[in-house]
Amino acid sequence: MPFAGIAPRRAVQLMALTTLLAAYCAQLVGALKPNVPLLVAAAAGGLALDLYLQHRQPGLLSLLSRVRFDVMVRQLLRDMLILFGLLQIDGIEPLREQSALTVMLLSSYLVHFLIQGVTIMVRRDRTVPVVTRNIDVSALGLAPAPPRILARRSSHRLLYLSVPVTVGLLTTASTADAVWGVLGLGISLALSVGGALYLSTWLLPAKRTADDQRVREWFVGWLQEYQPTVGLYFSGGATSAYQANMWVSTLAALDGRPLIVLRERFMVQKITATDVPIVCLPKVADLMLLEHSTLKMLLHPANSGKTSQVLRIPTIKHAFTNHGESDKLSSCNPYAKAYDEVWVAGPAARARYQLADIGVDDRDVVEVGRPQLAPILPYAGPPPAGGLTTVLYAPTWEGWDGNPGNTSVVLAGENIVRELLADPKVRLLYKPHPLTGSVDPRAGEANKRIQAMITEANAAMVAEAAAGQAEGGRGAERPGPEAAAELARVQAELDGLATTSFRTGADEIERMLMQSSPEAGRAEAVQAATAAWEEAYWASLPAWEHQIITDSRPGIYACFNVADVLISDVSSVISDYLTSEKPYAVANTSGLTEAEFKAEFPTVRAGTILGPQAKQIPALLEAVRDPEHDTLVRARAELKEHLLGPSEPPSLVRFNAAAVALCAKADARAARIDARGESDIPSQRRDAAEEMELEPEEPAGV
Repeated sequence: MPFAGIAPRRAVQLMALTTLLAAYCAQLVGALKPNVPLLVAAAAGGLALDLYLQHRQPGLLSLLSRVRFDVMVRQLLRDMLILFGLLQIDGIEPLREQSALTVMLLSSYLVHFLIQGVTIMVRRDRTVPVVTRNIDVSALGLAPAPPRILARRSSHRLLYLSVPVTVGLLTTASTADAVWGVLGLGISLALSVGGALYLSTWLLPAKRTADDQRVREWFVGWLQEYQPTVGLYFSGGATSAYQANMWVSTLAALDGRPLIVLRERFMVQKITATDVPIVCLPKVADLMLLEHSTLKMLLHPANSGKTSQVLRIPTIKHAFTNHGESDKLSSCNPYAKAYDEVWVAGPAARARYQLADIGVDDRDVVEVGRPQLAPILPYAGPPPAGGLTTVLYAPTWEGWDGNPGNTSVVLAGENIVRELLADPKVRLLYKPHPLTGSVDPRAGEANKRIQAMITEANAAMVAEAAAGQAEGGRGAERPGPEAAAELARVQAELDGLATTSFRTGADEIERMLMQSSPEAGRAEAVQAATAAWEEAYWASLPAWEHQIITDSRPGIYACFNVADVLISDVSSVISDYLTSEKPYAVANTSGLTEAEFKAEFPTVRAGTILGPQAKQIPALLEAVRDPEHDTLVRARAELKEHLLGPSEPPSLVRFNAAAVALCAKADARAARIDARGESDIPSQRRDAAEEMELEPEEPAGV
């Protein structure tokens, strides 16, 4: 077989590309012979395949565009071959009919370029300097988005408008009657001109978006009216939103007026459901509008290149909270000394910064606990005797430094899963880190093999159940259709509350309109709907079936609550899971001995250490099922307090007190500046404006 040994996805892409090229070759042969049936079949098949690939294989077409074989070139080549074929067919007057068809065809491409020009104008007009969510933008007079096929899908538009052209020309080739070609071209031209005129209405005053200066003035006015005091600042890639989302509920619970500040346009929709106002300021000059606002402090859950830009605002105090704590170097990054304060969970992190000796003053380290861990349920005892033991395997990703001890997926993942699947009393939940495989392809391939192992194990249980050989009814019963219906119902309810459901053609301006000021009590409704969704999700799954969980929902905390034991790597997952005081295990793929591993990474000392072969798993499962064999109960309780701080006062109380204190420092600085005279203090805005192009903005519509 020509595609044997190639990954299925790659094989499909190669087959599609080969078929597309074969269609062009067949079309050329049909035009040269001339062979009308071959010409018609090849041209129609090529257009149909192109339309299919636009929807099913956009990645392949993007690769073709990189080698200058984009949709315009493909369709123009297809049309030119048809015209060339018409020259060879008897019965068609080449000087009169062929010329008319050629002129009309070229006119259709000219109109396409006209639409493209109008599209660029409309998209630029609908790109505003400030993107918002949960804020009333009615004062800006924004209009809903134009149809997507006109405004943002030029490739689809060209191909759809080419259908009547191709049909008409091919009918002319079959009948030798040029009227059909003229008719098809006329339909396409009429649709194109009509689309251009309709799209142009978005440039008229009734639909035109407010200019940048007006939007900035409106934003400054909103800041003066809302008067935010505490905020969360975040910049990152599409897969990093979880780092900010874990702090959103904590921000909403703080005293004061909260605000979320983002830098990437696409991130506005990545933030979890919340009533907190969200603003996205892609350009540095617009970010500096916060300098003279009432904002006193910002929380930073992650470091990024754009963090340095907001740190230059002297009126705002900055606290680094990180998005998790572990024994890794990333949990005590030297960049942390750029912040006013570093907020950590407990004494372990404070000691980690002292030992790292990276320039962070111990007086700037504040222990605040981890308030977002409140949804994690405490240990409620071992799994029922004779029942299934739910094991959560949640490995972290490979990281940037190539350390083999970062993730267990590559060296130990398959062994861990194999040992777990060998125990008929285990139900496995596999939740890999979303960045797995993003740096090291070996991690991505191992992740795929692990998922394949789990899928095969489920299929084997179903087969055994069908043969009457399944143990404990595994593979036999599944929830009825009512469970799936209930999940769909609560999913729709949650999406409606979270306003994440938009019509297909909505752009960021229309989303701003739809995600205006939230209704009173929506946050509580979202929380209740989320709990209902989690309950319905687990109820919709067979209790015996292993699960692969790669979506953002259910979250890691929801998985904690249904698990009897966790297996993970050295990461913040361990620290967070410890709040439940349930048993856990950590994979050691670092090459260190167990004693060296525990000395190097203190967070593992209350867990079972798994070697690369994972031979310790049977003993781990025995300790989970029989508390008499669990010798690490006290060690987990002690480590929990060392990592997360005391239970009293509650973490949220300590966190809020730290926020109030940092806001007071901002007020004290403002008072000192006022006493000196504001005219003596240089503004940061001019420097920011000069550097506004240092970080390129994401293109509109991303």
